[in-house]
Amino acid sequence: MISENQTMMTEFFFSLFPDPYEGGLLFFIPLLFTYGFIITGNLMIFIVIQLDVALHTPMYFFISVLSFLEIWYTTTTIPKMLCNLVSEQKSISRAGCLLQMYFFHSLGITEGCVLTAMAIDRYIAICSPLHYPTIMTPKLCIQLTAGCCLCGFLLVLPETAWIATLPLCGSHQIQQIFCDFTPVLRLACTDTSLVVIMDAIHAVEILASFLVITLSYIRIIVLILGMPSAEGRHKAFSTCAAHLAVFLLFFGSVAAMYLRFSATYSVFWDTAITVTFVVLAPFLNPLIYSLRNEDMKDAIGRLFYSQKRVGRWSSEIFLDQGDTEKPPGSSNFCCSLFSL
Repeated sequence: MISENQTMMTEFFFSLFPDPYEGGLLFFIPLLFTYGFIITGNLMIFIVIQLDVALHTPMYFFISVLSFLEIWYTTTTIPKMLCNLVSEQKSISRAGCLLQMYFFHSLGITEGCVLTAMAIDRYIAICSPLHYPTIMTPKLCIQLTAGCCLCGFLLVLPETAWIATLPLCGSHQIQQIFCDFTPVLRLACTDTSLVVIMDAIHAVEILASFLVITLSYIRIIVLILGMPSAEGRHKAFSTCAAHLAVFLLFFGSVAAMYLRFSATYSVFWDTAITVTFVVLAPFLNPLIYSLRNEDMKDAIGRLFYSQKRVGRWSSEIFLDQGDTEKPPGSSNFCCSLFSL
């Protein structure tokens, strides 16, 4: 019987989604709006940083990388959530579940590493400003980003590959709103004690990033408080406040989910914490980096102003050409187009 269940388990079903006519559609519209805002906001931040030369600094380079990662981080889960909210059969294939787990955790770990690199960047910029240009070179920024990606995509690979080989049986029901390691492992028909070692590795990675970021910002805050200029303190605090807010949102929700003191939470708290780091944190990031950042607001204003000037300049050229003598044969060319 177990072997039959193992061969039959080619898909899983999510048990926490409401039916479309029992509240699913009510959640669909705000989630669709949230996802659209996340994609649009992060894409705008990424494009503005790439186009504005004034933002070609290490700090904004890491912000653009973080925005790029956020687009794919949310795309691994939210589109499937939207489908499950409006469909009767809230299922996902086994291959799709494994891919969702792998990319979600890989991108999440990569984001954590990028936030750590951003904290180190701010530490050097504020605590050692004279050496900052020679330390945070473009080459080092690219190397740090590549290291973050390698760490994220390689660290999760062994656990995902191991789960892919496990025999699964049971009710096919995943007690979560997306495929995660723990809910899938509950369906395993064999010993899964090895996951404790893998979870310990992830916990060490999370705690190491948390420790590096915390120590960096403690040192930064102490140095800022010692600045004699009130304007300098305000500028330094405003620069670091956005990074600190994103750090607290991301690591706070991840720690509540994966570094819990009890083995299980209630379904309500599990879902609430999941929504926080899957939906809420990515939704707030574009607001934090655009609306609370003066350089970003100025860059967005310059971009739209330049586009408006280009449009006005093109209109003026068109009107000026209309007042001048038309080139020979231009009217015949237009007439020949309409006669085709």
